[in-house]
Amino acid sequence: MSDDKPQNTGPLHGLRILDLTRILAGPTATQVLGDLGADVIKVERPGAGDDTRKWGPPYATDAQGADTTESAYYLAANRNKRSVAIDIAHPDGQALVRRLLGKCDILVENFKVGGLAKYGLSYDQLKDEFPGLIYCSITGFGQTGPYAPQAGYDYLAQAMGGVMSITGEPDGAPMKIGVGVADVMCGMYACISILAAVRHRDLGGKGQSIDLALLDSQVSWLVNEGLNYLTSGEVPHRRGNAHSNIVPYQLFETADGHFILAVGNDAQFQRFCDFAGVSDLADDDRFNTNAQRIINREALIALLVPVLKTKASRHWLDGLAELGVPVGPVNTIAQVFEDPQVVHRGMKINMPHDLAGSVDLIASPIGMSETPVSYRRPPPTLGQHTDEVLSELLDMDADELEKMRRKGLL
Repeated sequence: MSDDKPQNTGPLHGLRILDLTRILAGPTATQVLGDLGADVIKVERPGAGDDTRKWGPPYATDAQGADTTESAYYLAANRNKRSVAIDIAHPDGQALVRRLLGKCDILVENFKVGGLAKYGLSYDQLKDEFPGLIYCSITGFGQTGPYAPQAGYDYLAQAMGGVMSITGEPDGAPMKIGVGVADVMCGMYACISILAAVRHRDLGGKGQSIDLALLDSQVSWLVNEGLNYLTSGEVPHRRGNAHSNIVPYQLFETADGHFILAVGNDAQFQRFCDFAGVSDLADDDRFNTNAQRIINREALIALLVPVLKTKASRHWLDGLAELGVPVGPVNTIAQVFEDPQVVHRGMKINMPHDLAGSVDLIASPIGMSETPVSYRRPPPTLGQHTDEVLSELLDMDADELEKMRRKGLL
């Protein structure tokens, strides 16, 4: 592949991150920051690397169609990073990490609470030597509290944080969301926190520690359902594909499939009723306001179900969209990437890759007019940039690198 790299146009150009994370929450955060221009140095254990490298199949394939060692899961969250393989369990490896840290602005880690202290790399062990350091820790339950010592995972956060209790069919079992959204959202909160800390430091402040927990993040994005409980004292329950505060706002069956109807206000409900040939429902005192529709949800849905089954999905999708009533198909993942809007917005990208030739990736959704994201580096192979980074940042020559390899540090 060519050594030519796209220009770094991101607003975080000039910031450098030492990335000691793995799995999804931390790598999501550092990938976003990398897309925005930061130089992300991903430190991995020699011979093993990020756990998700082994979370396949599927794996990216080479030109002959054979599996590489790069899993799709790993590829999803590790773009725009440089991989450096260092054994931090060895004292010399710890010293090497500290030397790299002297060239970095931010450290992001997701070890168990206290896990880096045994390597001399906790915040308290580093803050005096690096007073400008922004140190972001991502754990399952945070640095404090009765659960702090426990390992935490996305699935646990979804269960303990309440979202599973409101996901799934009313008469079914609690259901997790189909992707690791607790991890991803915690990664997003990490990005926000890191950028706020950078702003504080830039205004004359100093570095600081950031304590993020999967469970805290999950609780925070209960949003309206969390407030429904705190306001009313009534525990929300599963509604399947229905909405707790808007009606009708759910999946409906048609003559040939399903579609989503998402009526957001009373004017939209009137237009929907007129198009569906049930204008009388919009005038019915039980249904003429959203508040009344919530109270009389079951009666309204029972009336709409047979009406919507009389026509094909395309009838409802085209006709209601033209009237400004929000509707949509239920796409498979394959259909998502074929959708003309998704294609137009460039949400699938392709990058050259040393082992696979090229890999398809999901694009960043961030659109900035003056400082757009850039795709400079594909997800790295394990230790791909060890020599490059150590030579560039620490002025190490080939002899020093070879000595370290013989000692098993790299």
